[in-house]
Amino acid sequence: MKMKNLYIKQMVFAAVATALLCNACSDEWNDHYDMNDASMVNNGTLWNAITADGNLSNFARVVEGCGYSAILNGSQTFSVFAPTNDRLTSDQADSLIASFNTQKANGVSSDDNTVVRQFLQNHISLYKHPVSSLTNDSIMLMNGKYAVLTPNAIDGMNFLSKNTLYSNGVLFTLGDQIKYFPNVFEYLGIDNELDSVYNFINSYSEYVFQPSMSVPGGIVDGRTVYLDSVTVLNNILFNALGEINSEDSTYWMVAPVNDEWNKLVSEYTDYFNYATNVAKYDSMQYANARLAIVRGTIFSRTENPDEAFNDSAVSTSALSYTTRRLLEEDPYYIFYKPFASGNIFDGTEDIVCSNGHVRKAKTLNIDNRNTFLQTIKVEAESVLYQDTIQDAEEPLTVRRVTADNPFYDKISGNAFVDVTPKTSSTNPLVRFNIPNVLSNVGYDIYAVMAPYAAYDTLATHQQRLPNAFRPLFRVTDKNGKMGDRTINKTYNTVADENGETNVVDTVLLQSNYTFPTCSYGLSEPQLKLQIRSTVTSRQTSTYSRTLHIDCFLFVPHVEATEPDNAKRNNQ
Repeated sequence: MKMKNLYIKQMVFAAVATALLCNACSDEWNDHYDMNDASMVNNGTLWNAITADGNLSNFARVVEGCGYSAILNGSQTFSVFAPTNDRLTSDQADSLIASFNTQKANGVSSDDNTVVRQFLQNHISLYKHPVSSLTNDSIMLMNGKYAVLTPNAIDGMNFLSKNTLYSNGVLFTLGDQIKYFPNVFEYLGIDNELDSVYNFINSYSEYVFQPSMSVPGGIVDGRTVYLDSVTVLNNILFNALGEINSEDSTYWMVAPVNDEWNKLVSEYTDYFNYATNVAKYDSMQYANARLAIVRGTIFSRTENPDEAFNDSAVSTSALSYTTRRLLEEDPYYIFYKPFASGNIFDGTEDIVCSNGHVRKAKTLNIDNRNTFLQTIKVEAESVLYQDTIQDAEEPLTVRRVTADNPFYDKISGNAFVDVTPKTSSTNPLVRFNIPNVLSNVGYDIYAVMAPYAAYDTLATHQQRLPNAFRPLFRVTDKNGKMGDRTINKTYNTVADENGETNVVDTVLLQSNYTFPTCSYGLSEPQLKLQIRSTVTSRQTSTYSRTLHIDCFLFVPHVEATEPDNAKRNNQ
């Protein structure tokens, strides 16, 4: 019978714990109980002992009903903490077996079966863990839970008998069942009001066979057959968002109840409408609409110490301070005054778990503009975004803003590009790829134009002339066809009384502008923004055909709000 759901950390911890236990044993204990003394070993296996004890008949029925009888009758070594019939009644045993079989019939694997994980593996540990008068240890049970082992009890459940040694382990009997204490991830699966978020996260779970940790039993038809198979739980969301299944870490998670989850899924799905020619467009829409809810709800308490948690809660999805500074990013996924009225933890029900807390939320107090609905910034000097250049010198000239320039730290990334015409009689054009745009979201779209003086404080009057330009969008429709959206307006940068541009000018191109398809997470561009100079031959003394572009901003629209610097919509 193959044994599943054993984590690598069990093997490591158990080996270390056993070594520590042996080192800690006193001479008195060695005289009393020598685990290597063959005379102390009773005949038979743990399974033989359990079936022979009439007071463990109900426990034996559950063991056999869940397929663990062969395991406890094999060569692997265990400590078994078996509740007697007084605390595990015949009706309870029947209920556990029925639940196991129902889950099995519904396709639930043994690894995920709640009877196995919450009851059976909660009463069995790998390796021998005898107790003495000096015992005060923490051992790991088969389901990964830690339990405190003392001379007369495990996790406060008193022993009726102890240290009965058999060929493959040691047997204890208990006057009560060991209480199952779920971790954050497990609690989501227990609470019926939270099964939507649990089912989504758990859909990424897989158990990976570990041959190096398993016990081979021989060769059959040229292939190794394993007596005991060890599998490890992998879930890519744990790696990305936090190990909420780990007993070695501490997390808080704000978990929306099913009604709130379904409401948000319905709202967010429209934001992730991919063109039908995008590979797996439907599954991408499904996953990203739900990830939009989950990101920002998990908090590592290691990264959020008590003294800081009341002031701000930094989720596992937040970029580090250093990275935010480097990228000039806003502090997304960080929630200030989280316990205050209307904020992220307000109104949530607090459930204590073995590795942290679940904050059960009937309303998710998270502004999506603080999570996934972010401002998109495209740096014009980045060749990653430059798509097409026409009637202009190539490559585009990057201008750096030095620390002694008055515009230092006023230009994004302290750099901008000059789009210089090939000849004095042509108007240059440049087209940029715009990444990660969401569908059906209103964006306020800005072109941030730099003054030439940000590069050269001694710039001439001609170099300081304002720009005049016209934008155009190339937009992908639902069928994957890209077409032009023309904006019939000409924009110009602001000029002072001398007819010069000497300020950073943030020009509003469009307000509350929506796109039919989403490009979130795609490497292939789905949206392009084109800028062409529109200076006529009679305007060359008033406007410069050389465009000075800092960046473009796509800001999710909010009524009656504006960025800090001035914005204008020029005709």
